[in-house]
Amino acid sequence: MVQKVVEIVGVSSQGFSEAAQDAVTTCARTVRGIQWARVAEMECRVEGDRIIEYRSLTRIYFDVES
Repeated sequence: MVQKVVEIVGVSSQGFSEAAQDAVTTCARTVRGIQWARVAEMECRVEGDRIIEYRSLTRIYFDVES
């Protein structure tokens, strides 16, 4: 089995988990056979003393169809 990896940035105002889910959900709209997701990086946008946005760089692994 051969797999391909793409990197997707998910965004959420709720948290890192939701940002990762956003990346997977967005990718699943056009990619079949997703097997794994790995959060590679996390970052957040801050205004004043408040986190207003969570971002998750997520690597999506899926099977290559032959």
